[in-house]
Amino acid sequence: MSNCRTVVVKKLPESVSINEAHQLFRELAPLLSGDRPCLVFDFSDVRQLDSAGIEVLLRCMEEAMKRNGDVKLAAVTPQAAVILQLTRVDRLFEIFENPSDAVESFHRFPVQAFRQAPASTAGFASEGSDAI
Repeated sequence: MSNCRTVVVKKLPESVSINEAHQLFRELAPLLSGDRPCLVFDFSDVRQLDSAGIEVLLRCMEEAMKRNGDVKLAAVTPQAAVILQLTRVDRLFEIFENPSDAVESFHRFPVQAFRQAPASTAGFASEGSDAI
């Protein structure tokens, strides 16, 4: 869970190529320089995504992670999904069906944290146990 004060949803244009990518990063730079930036990219209009667009996604993720933030993707179109899969970038981002689910995810505690109990809790009752 990230302690985001504000989650910014950025709707991407139909084409995220070299010209749009540079402009996009310039727009987002102030947000990414703050404490714990939380950003959702809305891909619902994206039809074209090239290497410059991929680079901007990765730069945004890098800058956000340096400041304990995160970047998530939402409403990824089939055209963009193919590019993300071919470049294996899809493995680096959490991807959601819609922007509201992505925004909500910043405010939920990850369930996986409960499923994998650390070894130091071996003496405690586990899920499904009758111990109280």
